[in-house]
Amino acid sequence: MPRAMFEPVYKESFPFWDSISEDEREFICKHSVAVSYLKGTTIHDGTECSGIFFVRSGCLRVYIMSEEGKAVTLYRLHAGDMCMLAASCVLQAVTFDVFIDVEEDSECYIVNGNAFAEVSENNPDVKIFALELAVTRFSDVMWVMQQILFMSMDKRLAIFLSDECARTGSDVVNLTHEQIAKYMGSAREVVSRTMKYFSNEGIVEASRKGVKILDKSKLRELAL
Repeated sequence: MPRAMFEPVYKESFPFWDSISEDEREFICKHSVAVSYLKGTTIHDGTECSGIFFVRSGCLRVYIMSEEGKAVTLYRLHAGDMCMLAASCVLQAVTFDVFIDVEEDSECYIVNGNAFAEVSENNPDVKIFALELAVTRFSDVMWVMQQILFMSMDKRLAIFLSDECARTGSDVVNLTHEQIAKYMGSAREVVSRTMKYFSNEGIVEASRKGVKILDKSKLRELAL
């Protein structure tokens, strides 16, 4: 049963799947679990090697936390996305702790990190895949750091709203100011102040339920 559940997804998602042995494919499936998570749950707190997360539905938030308790969102994972930063046993160069929260009720497949690491030791294709996935995520992290360190708030907010619209295919961003601030690593008051400026300029229409984009061209100009 486990293999029948996991293999169709892994065959499509893992480019190395056909190059590893039959026993190794069986081994990975045997050490995989399907898990349902409720919104608001913290599923990784940086203290252990949780494994490779593959999101089937829902949304996970990956973030880092300062000693003072301030969180900075690194990226979010949606259906079809994978994350390896919670698998330090696979990527031993990952020496910082990441946290993962469930933003929406989610369904995930998780490959045991130690089992994946065992297969990768004997298969360069698996190790290359792990490194490439990690590099992609580190690129996301560096983009976040670049925004926080070097960009004005209006530009950062314009980029965030544009990206959300592109991801969902909608002109409405169904997030509160507090949620947007959390994802951007900012304060709600700062987001609200910038959103008010956008509203006065006729770029957005903000309400308690979300943000409607009124002028995409102006928003794109601010994001450049």
